[in-house]
This record gives sequence, structure tokens and C-alpha cells, in this order.
Amino acid sequence: MADLRLTRNIGIMAHIDAGKTTTSERILYYTGKNYKLGEVHDGAATMDYMAQEQERGITITSAATTVFWTFGNKTYKINLIDTPGHVDFTVEVERSLRVLDGAVALFCAVGGVEPQSETVWRQADKYKVPRISYINKMDRMGADFFDVVSQIKTKLGANPVPLQIPIGSEDDFKGIVDLVYNKAYIWDDTTHGQVFTEIPIPVEVQPLVDEYRLKLIEGVAEESEDLLQKYLEDPNQITSDDILNAVRAATISIRITPVLCGSSFRNKGVQHLLDAVALYLPSPLDKEAVVGTNPVTGKEEIRHPDVAEPFTGLIFKIASDPFVGKIAFFRVYSGVLKAASYVLNTTTGKKERISRIFEMHANKQIPLEEMAAGNIGVLIGMKEMRTGNTICDDKHPIVLESIEFPDPVIQIAIEPKVQDDLDKLSIALQKLADEDPTFRASTDEETGQTVISGMGELHLDIILDRLRREFKLETNAGNPIVSYREAITKTVHHKEVHKKQSGGRGQFADIEFEISPLADDAKGLEFINEIRGGNIPKEFIPSIEKGFTKVLTTGPLLGYPMMGLKVRLLDGSFHVVDSDALSFEICAQKGLKAAAKAAKPTLLEPIMKLEVITPDEYVGAVTGDLNRRRAMVEEIATKQGVQHVRVKVPLAEMFGYITHLRSLTSGRGTATMEFSHYAQPPASIIEELVSKWRLNNKQ
Repeated sequence: MADLRLTRNIGIMAHIDAGKTTTSERILYYTGKNYKLGEVHDGAATMDYMAQEQERGITITSAATTVFWTFGNKTYKINLIDTPGHVDFTVEVERSLRVLDGAVALFCAVGGVEPQSETVWRQADKYKVPRISYINKMDRMGADFFDVVSQIKTKLGANPVPLQIPIGSEDDFKGIVDLVYNKAYIWDDTTHGQVFTEIPIPVEVQPLVDEYRLKLIEGVAEESEDLLQKYLEDPNQITSDDILNAVRAATISIRITPVLCGSSFRNKGVQHLLDAVALYLPSPLDKEAVVGTNPVTGKEEIRHPDVAEPFTGLIFKIASDPFVGKIAFFRVYSGVLKAASYVLNTTTGKKERISRIFEMHANKQIPLEEMAAGNIGVLIGMKEMRTGNTICDDKHPIVLESIEFPDPVIQIAIEPKVQDDLDKLSIALQKLADEDPTFRASTDEETGQTVISGMGELHLDIILDRLRREFKLETNAGNPIVSYREAITKTVHHKEVHKKQSGGRGQFADIEFEISPLADDAKGLEFINEIRGGNIPKEFIPSIEKGFTKVLTTGPLLGYPMMGLKVRLLDGSFHVVDSDALSFEICAQKGLKAAAKAAKPTLLEPIMKLEVITPDEYVGAVTGDLNRRRAMVEEIATKQGVQHVRVKVPLAEMFGYITHLRSLTSGRGTATMEFSHYAQPPASIIEELVSKWRLNNKQ
């Protein structure tokens, strides 16, 4: 597979329960990778290989595999990543999209564009990933292909272009009409969908086919002057190949998203989806060259997907393997990486040996001698590696843009049931934190407790389950606690002098600065150096910024991290003998602590986006309950005879909500929740939290 034009690096992304893993399993079956169909509901899906995934029927960690698909006389190599749909594991989608060239966005034909669909779509926009939309579950009661196409346009701001029209829907869903080739196909239910037959286009769908094929040809004609000329002379002159090439170009440049349909569970439509992946999604050669920075010169450098260029790769995921220890998933952007060779990790600055390279199939590894540009694989042997690290040829260093991850919003205190397991717990938590950048483990300095933080209750529940199964650790866990943030609300001018004399050389630093609040959604520190005339030597400025940054980890009110802080360094002075970098760092820390206390600090709480789907008769009870939880209702819409209630609600009010919702709706209501932003809670809530904190600290 030396021809990169025939390689596709793709991911499958969607809202929970849209059918990602079932679709992946069908792809494995039709490409000959699996000889039997793995079903999610039976706990037998190849791509859901973790025990927790098989029990719960959800995807927790993104699984990678490589398959081959023949279309026409060409065989395509498809590196496929199946990503989770649950918002608690959004990190898996984020890091996968960072290294993929294309994606298949799945939508449920009944549910349409759901909250997590919007999140993954935004993530794909962020990394400029071209995508195909696949409307799954066309056999379900209430399936509506054209309504979902409309939602893709209105809710996602995309330009959906149907390339297929379904023949029937719900129980009558039989097949599809391919608008590019103007042919109809139906599937044989007795052959697991492996056999499908071309039939004349059914009379009942002919008007829709004519309408949408004309729209497709008109859209294609706008792609180039030659096609426009052909269209004006005679629309019938535009061939299927003309349509195909124009759709491919428009998809790769993200001007359109082709829309297909099917029912993966009923084995209908997946082969045509594979054809579309081969035909319309980009190869590594179709994507722009990757841009990085030379860490020595600081200049921008470009790497092309070419084996002749120096090796450059990005580690996008760390995992633990029970047999070989720590493994790293990586994408090769340029050059070739050979087993038993050395690479430079430009993030750590260390040179390390790669002992082995593998191609992945879920949790099984296939050893390789080398891996070339444009491919995704796994390496073993590096001692120090984290998600987002760049690895490269040590003679041609480069640092690629890393991967940003959201901060955890929920935390619980845990302890081992057996005190002798304390060290074992610490090692296990470190391994889990290495794998998952949205999981944090720390020690509360005041109580000495081990505190773990994550993206939601399910996320931490899975962590505790993994500690028990993989590390044989039984733990006691406290109740979930919200990860609040702190911010200042007014501008304060402050002068701080740090003097220390204890015989011999002392310490001296003098700074004058102003702190002010930034917008609620601003993270961290904005530092502006306004020192002029050398009142403080330039070499001490980074130490002052470092001192300010350190203080952000512990706010002045309740000790939560601070966010949205602007600091202007205005003036200061130094001593020729006693001033040094450490003196100015300490001075900045003391000064900011004092200034933050005087700047009317307040708490910020995480606000979640929540969508509740409930039958009509329970909507009053559901909205009344949400109002008691301080929710702001944004939209109540009717879809397929059920109510979709969208609200913004504080996380603090939502612990155990799913169980409560089931009892409210006699088990018929469902809900999905994801982080939205931080906001200031009412004064009474802040007072209550401060009082509790003071009471606990007195005890």
C-alpha cells in the first residue's frame, strides 16, 4: 500500500446511540476483517473491547483498526477510528479528530441532530476535517431522512447534499437510489446484507429522485466553468464521473457534506458508505501540509506527507496494554519510522528508542518493520510520553501544535479500602492520568485526601471500575463535588516589596501592578508587561509571570483555581546584589495573593447544556423539576410525538438526575448533558458554600 492516494484515515463520530459501533462492526464484516457480525447488545462488538464497554453497551475509548476495501479496480486502505458518543469521553473524539483526514458523522434517522452531534461537529470544524453524513436507523419507527437533512443545515450550519434517496422507511425501508449513478438497489435480508441487487427506480420515489438529482447536477455545475458550460448547453451532458469529481472536490474543501442513508443493524447501506469513504473523503495527499515550529530557530517549518522528508509524528493517545505496558497511538505526518530506531521527543527534549511498531485492530496488534507518512499506528518503548507530544528525526527537530483538552468539572475523594494499597493507588491513578488528559488526580493539602477529577459522573464511575478490574484495587469513594472556579470582580492597583536579609546575600524585589477581571469564559492569566526604562531587568520578567501563574492554582476565596485574570505589570525596582529571579517570583506570588483578596473574589460554577426527551404527558413535571434546579429553559420542541426540552443548568443541581428523571417519567424519559460554560451563582449559594468551607476547616 505504497500509494497514499488510496489511503483514508477516518473516524466515526456521533451522539450516543446513533449506531457508531454497529456501523464499525459492519465495516469489519464487509471488508473481511471479521467473519461474524459483532453486536453491541450482545457485548460482542470487536471495537468495544473493554469489559465496561461490553457490559454497558457504550464506547468509552476510541478503538483503531485497518481494513481494505475494493471499489472498481482499486483497493483502498482505511485506517478507522470508532469514537465514543458519550460527552464524558469527548476527549477521545477531540484527540482522534486532531490526526484524522476525514470523518463519517452518524445521525439517527429518528433523533436527528442531538446535543453531542453538535459538539462533535464543532470539534471537526475546529480541526477542518471534511466529513460525510450517514443517516442511520432508517428502519426505526419515526425515521425521517429529509427532516434530518434539514436539521443538519439549520442546527449545524452545514451544507448537506443528499447523494441517496431512501426507498421506503421504518419497517418498509428496503434500499436506496444512488443519485450520482441514477440507480436503485435493494438488499437481500438472508445474506447479512452482503448481496444487494440493482432494480428499476420505484415509481413512488421517482419524483423525489428527479428533484434531488437535478439539485445535485445544478450544484455540481457551479463547481467549474467547464461544467457550467456543459450544463447550459445540455444538463444531460454532465456525466456520473463529472458529478463524482465535483462532489469530491467540494467535500474535501468542506463546502458541502454528502448525505447517505441506511440501517447498519439491518445490514443495509454500509457497503455504499464504504464506497463513499473511498470516493469522497481525502487521502493524506489531499490535506494541507502540516505546519510546526523549529524549537531551535523558532521559525515555522512545513512537513509534507512524503517518505523522502524527515520523520515527523504526533502522539494522540496513550494506553496501557496488559502484556507490553504503555503504548502510544501516533500519526506519521512525514518520513518513515523504523522499529528499533531513535526519535526526538521535542516536547520533553529527550531522545528515545522505539522498540516496536504495530498496526492496530481494536486491542490486537500486528507488528510492522516500519511505518510511513500518512499512516496511523502504535509504538512501544518510549519511557516519557504524553498525549500531544511531537516525535521527530533528531537532526530535523519540529514541534507540532498540541491538543487542547477541557478542564474537569466534577471531583470525588477516594481512598483504598486497605491502607497498604496507598502507593499502589497512587501508581494506578498516575497511569490513568497519563492515558486520559481530562482525568486528574491530586492530594488535598488541607485534608490529605486523594481527589480525582473528571468530566462527569459516568467518567469517574468508569475510572473506579477500572481501578477495581485492571489494578485489583478496592476503594471507598465520597460523594461527587463540583469543581468550582474563582474570579475577581473589580480592578485593584497593588505594590509589593519582598525583602529578606539573613546574613550574606539577601533577597529583594519590588513590583507595582494592576489586576482586573476578564470575560467569564477567559481561561488562565493574561499578562502584560508595561515596564519601560529598565526599572526591572528583562531577565526577571518571566519569573514575575511564573509567580503570578502559580497563584492561579489556588484562589483567595475557597482555594479553587482562578480564571479570567488580567495582570498589568506597571513599575518596580531592584537591588544590584540582592535581586534575583527567585526574589521576583516570590514577590509576584505574595503580591497577587494580597491583591486578589482585595479584588472582591467570587465563585464561578460549571453550567451544563442538558437535553431531556420525554413523552408529552410528563413535560410539565420535568420542566417544573428543572426550574427547581435553577435551570434556564431555552427550547421545548416536539419531534416524533415526544418533547425535547433544552436547558442550561448548574452541575451542582444535577447529581443523580438520570435516576430521578426515570422515576418522574415512569422510565420513559432520557437525558444527555455536556459542559457549556462557567457562570457566577446567586449570592446565597456563594454564602452557603463559604460557610460550609469555614465550618469544615474549623473541624
